[in-house]
Amino acid sequence: MTRTYVITGAASGIGKKTAEILRERGDKVIGVDLKGVEVSGDLSSAEGRKTAAAEATALAGGTVDAVIACAGLAAPKAITAAVNYFGMTEFLDAMQPALAAAESPRVALISSMASMQPVAEPLVDAFLSDDEEAAMAIARELEKDPSTGQAIYSSSKRAISRWVRREAPTARWAGAGIPLNAVAPGTVVTPMTKDLLSSAEGSKLVDAMVPMPLNSHQGPESIANLLIWLTSVENSHCCGQTIYCDGGADVVLRGDDIWSWNEEGIRAKFTELYATLQD
Repeated sequence: MTRTYVITGAASGIGKKTAEILRERGDKVIGVDLKGVEVSGDLSSAEGRKTAAAEATALAGGTVDAVIACAGLAAPKAITAAVNYFGMTEFLDAMQPALAAAESPRVALISSMASMQPVAEPLVDAFLSDDEEAAMAIARELEKDPSTGQAIYSSSKRAISRWVRREAPTARWAGAGIPLNAVAPGTVVTPMTKDLLSSAEGSKLVDAMVPMPLNSHQGPESIANLLIWLTSVENSHCCGQTIYCDGGADVVLRGDDIWSWNEEGIRAKFTELYATLQD
């Protein structure tokens, strides 16, 4: 069954590879990027996001089967905050009506294993409050110092994974039959990482931060294929997940127990639920 996909960041990296695979198998792809694809759009601004979503919806004839949000930056600059968070969330909000009109709509976003790295909590809070003015003010302060500028990227990815968990089970997404999930890559070999990985020193630094015991650095197709499955008809019940496709980095860094930290909270929740059922 042919499906219509809208892919942001479709001119390079993971987005480009995802678009190529989908087109090769016969699906319709509407790419969104600064240039070189079907929709030229600047996702760093509110107006750019709105216009790009409207153009993509029009090209799709009003109905979109899936949106894959890949557009992102890694630079320690304030614009990274605008594109990585608001360029995904606001664009998806604008695309929701076209998705809801489809028979089997799906959405997948790119997060990152960097979401586990140190973040700037005030920036994460501003993101999740959907306060772009405050977020950009914080990001502009962070970018003044290279030692804090790096937190812009990790903060944007932490916020995206939290946004996905917050929004996925709501009436707007799950209630409309739209699975909403994210993928967190490890170190992907793309134009974005080419310079960093070109030197032994750069590779050593990356591998220390992102240990990947399974097959080391990954090609973009490893992420593209997972994004495609998440946005396929076959994915009927994944909801709000950030799936770490990272060669084992998540496991190495967080270990085997990611549950016990909240054991008390889980017990309290089930005690409350049990009491409610008894009533």
